[in-house]
Amino acid sequence: MKKDDEVFMREALKEANKAYKKNEVPIGAVVVKNNKIIGRGHNLVERSGNAAAHAEIRAIAAAAKKAGGWRLNGCSLYTTVEPCLMCFGASMLSRIPRIVYGADEPEFGSIKRIKKLPERIEIKGGVLSEESKRLLKKFFKRLRK
Repeated sequence: MKKDDEVFMREALKEANKAYKKNEVPIGAVVVKNNKIIGRGHNLVERSGNAAAHAEIRAIAAAAKKAGGWRLNGCSLYTTVEPCLMCFGASMLSRIPRIVYGADEPEFGSIKRIKKLPERIEIKGGVLSEESKRLLKKFFKRLRK
C-alpha cells in the first residue's frame, strides 16, 4: 500500500459522510494527482433523480474540470466502495491508471466480475474497508427503521 492511500481514503470517507447526511447511499470518492486532490464527489442519486450521479462519476467530472480536460493520466481514484461497471468504465475512459477502493461490493461491484482487467490499471482494494462497511451498515439500518 502506498503511504498516502489511507490519507486519501479518509478524504473519500468524508465525502461518503456528506452523502450519508443527505440520506444518500454513503459512498464518496476523490481523484488525486501529484498528492493533491483535484476532484471530490459523493452520491447524489436520490437528490438529483439521476442514476448516474455516483460519487466516482462526480469526482471524475470535477477533476476533469480542474485539469482542463477529460484525460486524467497520472491520477488515482479513491472510492469508499468497489466501483460499479459504469464508474469503472468512466475511470478507464478518463485514462485513470490507479483505482483504490475500500469495501467490496458483492452485488454491483465490477472489479471481481471483469474476467480480464486492463494491465495498465493498478487496482488496490480493502483500504479502510471496515470504516466504509460501518458507514454503509449504519445507513441501511437507519433506512429500514
